[in-house]
Amino acid sequence: MTEQATPPASRFQARAIATLWRTLSRWPVRWLWRIAALVGPQVYRFSKRERKVTEINLKVVHPDAPASQRQSLAKQSLQHSTATMLELGHAWMAPPEKVEASILAVHGRDKLDSARAEGRGVIVLAPHFGNWEVLNFWLSSHFPFTAMYEPPKIAELEPIIRHGRERMGAKLVPTNPRGVAALLKALKRSEAIGILPDQEPDWGSGVFAPFYGHDSYTATLLPKLVARTQARVVTGVALRIPGKGFEIH
Repeated sequence: MTEQATPPASRFQARAIATLWRTLSRWPVRWLWRIAALVGPQVYRFSKRERKVTEINLKVVHPDAPASQRQSLAKQSLQHSTATMLELGHAWMAPPEKVEASILAVHGRDKLDSARAEGRGVIVLAPHFGNWEVLNFWLSSHFPFTAMYEPPKIAELEPIIRHGRERMGAKLVPTNPRGVAALLKALKRSEAIGILPDQEPDWGSGVFAPFYGHDSYTATLLPKLVARTQARVVTGVALRIPGKGFEIH
């Protein structure tokens, strides 16, 4: 079998994205948020799929809210999604001291320190909320940290993304049984691991569980890891503080 060459369009797209991230990594995060405030409403207006998915989810969560309120929340949600994309260069490419300086406060570190002092691993549930890449930066800067990783659809971006996530010491493992085994070993060494709890698992790796009145296919990896290791489970988010930076909770 012969290896297929990457289409020129994909290579160009990857270079353009990488150049954009590198450029934005030099900017203060408050500038990125100003851009997101301008671009977010346009995403709502022109990206029909993103708007539809967001509005459906908000209707499930806030069924009794007026349509105008849900529309306002949808616009805010897409503005934050835009901010996250613009912040990737900051999290992955900016000098570490710059990223560290953008983290204004950390709440709850004692929960991780005490668990490790007791010889227990820590499972950090990091939902797609705030900026999980900034959270990854902080966790891997201060603790031995392992997380699952799935290569991007644009293969040329993979070394950039991998380097960005691993540059502070994080260990990335594949989303397969070998990766699960690596997570178990990390927990048994009293280290920290990260799990994105709001991703739909592969078929056969989850169960249907009630969620806002709907059956949602939910991963069973978390309870299995806890049962095997007695690890402490915490939720972690890096929240935006408008005009200033991030706070980690």
